[in-house]
Amino acid sequence: MKKNVLATLIMSVLALGASAQGLSSNPYKFLGNITTRGNVEAGGGVPQYYKLWNQITCENESKWSSVEGNRGNFNWGGADRAFSYARQHNFTYKFHALVWGAQYPGWLDNLSAGERLSAMTNWFNHAREQFEELPMIDVVNEAIGMHQQGNPMIKETLGGGGKTGYDWLIKAFEMAYERWPNAILIYNDYNSILYDIDNYIDLVRTLRNAGAPIDAYGNQSHELSGISESALKNALQKQQDALQMPMFVTELDIDIANDAQQKAQYQRVLPIMWEAPYCAGVTLWGYVHGATWVDNSGLYRNGSERPAMTWIREYMQSDAAKNAVGPLPGTKKEASVYIRPAALKVAKDDVLPIKVRARMATKTIEKIDLYANDELIATMTEEPYIAEYTAESVGKKTLKAVVTTTDGSTYERLSEIQVTRGTKRSPYNGVVAELPGTIKAEEYDEGLSGVASYNASRSTTTSTRDGQWMEYTVDVKEEGLYSIEAEIASTNANGMFHLSEYGFDNLTFYTNITKVPNTGGASSFETLRIPMTEALTAGRHVFCLNVDKGGFYIKSLTFKKVPTAELPGALEIENLVEGDGADFTSGNGGTVLCNTSAGEWLDYNVDFKYAGKYNLDATVSSAVDGSAFKVLLIEEDGNEKSLCTVNVPNTGSLDNYEVKSVKIRNSIPAGKQRIRVSITTGGCNIDKLQFICTDPTGIILPVDESVAAETQWYTPDGRRLSAPQKGLNLERTVVNGQVTTRKVVR
Repeated sequence: MKKNVLATLIMSVLALGASAQGLSSNPYKFLGNITTRGNVEAGGGVPQYYKLWNQITCENESKWSSVEGNRGNFNWGGADRAFSYARQHNFTYKFHALVWGAQYPGWLDNLSAGERLSAMTNWFNHAREQFEELPMIDVVNEAIGMHQQGNPMIKETLGGGGKTGYDWLIKAFEMAYERWPNAILIYNDYNSILYDIDNYIDLVRTLRNAGAPIDAYGNQSHELSGISESALKNALQKQQDALQMPMFVTELDIDIANDAQQKAQYQRVLPIMWEAPYCAGVTLWGYVHGATWVDNSGLYRNGSERPAMTWIREYMQSDAAKNAVGPLPGTKKEASVYIRPAALKVAKDDVLPIKVRARMATKTIEKIDLYANDELIATMTEEPYIAEYTAESVGKKTLKAVVTTTDGSTYERLSEIQVTRGTKRSPYNGVVAELPGTIKAEEYDEGLSGVASYNASRSTTTSTRDGQWMEYTVDVKEEGLYSIEAEIASTNANGMFHLSEYGFDNLTFYTNITKVPNTGGASSFETLRIPMTEALTAGRHVFCLNVDKGGFYIKSLTFKKVPTAELPGALEIENLVEGDGADFTSGNGGTVLCNTSAGEWLDYNVDFKYAGKYNLDATVSSAVDGSAFKVLLIEEDGNEKSLCTVNVPNTGSLDNYEVKSVKIRNSIPAGKQRIRVSITTGGCNIDKLQFICTDPTGIILPVDESVAAETQWYTPDGRRLSAPQKGLNLERTVVNGQVTTRKVVR
């Protein structure tokens, strides 16, 4: 009796283990599905999720619009439930989706390009805080043909087309890889099989060729209710021949009301997809009738299986389904291998540096062989894996990296470059500009169009064009944070540009997307001060000036190291060392922080010459009531010490500046420190902050007693003044040879 009970218990455990795998027991690929009306379990008599599927995607719960519908308020409840369910039942989860021009928060429409980039970075960061490890991510969704209404705005937010035409997508994948290097990073699109296959291939292939950390491509596979077997086979094979990467079927549904016809179409479509050796998994997009975005794709109606579902169950038990091979065993990414050529286009006989970015999850790299058209270029055994290729003939060259690990395993990655006849790349006139210093806009590097520049002119009287870019080879002599003074002119306020660098390990944005003001004429040049968002390392760099929206004129870029503000004195608002959401423009005779929004912050390096009490004069403007910001002292341990709150008056116009005086409550210690400006209520512009010492501690008395004068004026640290200045002064008087000193505040 006890033996029978034990046997029954063992059989029950085995049955539970088998059911936990879902319908598919294939170790190379999964059969997945989505949440139903925001829930993991469908209910209504439908079997439990884990008994059917071994992968889960949130239909809506992890999309940006669902998570952060109100700015700064994140709702991860639904996404977290699905993630936890997958972990509980030991199957995989896909995050869908980080970047999509359809379902993004509505409040994004009201932000500037720089503010949108800050908001998107914040979205990525919060997702990383919520999910430190993710198996798979749809990084970008539906960017083909810009058919989603928000894609032009998202494209602008992430830096535009740039050198490759798809820089904005490269930036999105780099941002994802920085946060989730172990995740399978996927580009996912609707128009990939039936409608726009050539553009789809061009997009994914360009990302791959440029060295973006893209690991797979996703075919949504909607609207396949009438596709023939031959048409589907041809489309999938065309993609794979061009891309040579793992593929996911990400959103398959067959929208047919007739049971027999739906079953027949699944029988035509699913085996072709599932049995393709490059297919890493299939996700069905919903399985409950009436609970998906299309009317008749459900596989369960009123709790009962439709014939298509019965067939899927049977097919998953077939040898063909069980034994189909795939590119990612266990849906895990062991190898991250990306080929990053310094350029996708190069002149014949030029030397092209190429880096293979390689990283293994559990294994150790022994060597990397790099080929061009099957000719071995280099064998590399130590990082950084950088080689040089001399292009001796014209035409398309296929680059291939073969990574061999110490256990004998190999992993491959492809890329392509184009070699053409023309001028080899070199700095303008053979001279490398040095920074700090000035770069003339027309003195961009020499070389082929598409290599050193695109759609550019060496005349400062020719206006810039949308999508134009120019590269400049420079030597940075002093590392640190810089600001840029750009000489620009424009007859409108539509122009935008940013500075970037296509490094081997990342696409770096050195500035936010900067708006060009209307200067009043094509020859009316003004100096626009632009803070750089990343510090520069010493050594050789190649900067790219990207024109996001043209129509303006640019004469020069002057790079200056960001100064440490000496206080008491003026803190210029554009001299920040870092910040979140800052947007600058010309105003009040200089550069001002504009269009402030709640939650933005800016940090500054300052040096208080002497400790004591201070007042603050803030030069500000606003066209609304209630704008405000805080000024804080960031202490060495990172704690914030509130100094004061500036309630900005309604000055009637953003162009009408006034000085708002505020008393700082706490005494400020002497020395080098960091000040933070934190926007609490937006809607104002800020020009500068003047710190005025009203009561210093440890006053240094004047020493020039030989000067014969009835009254002499000094700063609190003993510097002689010709007349009293605003703030605290030391008044020294000599009467009948008797010297007296007193503090005077003007």
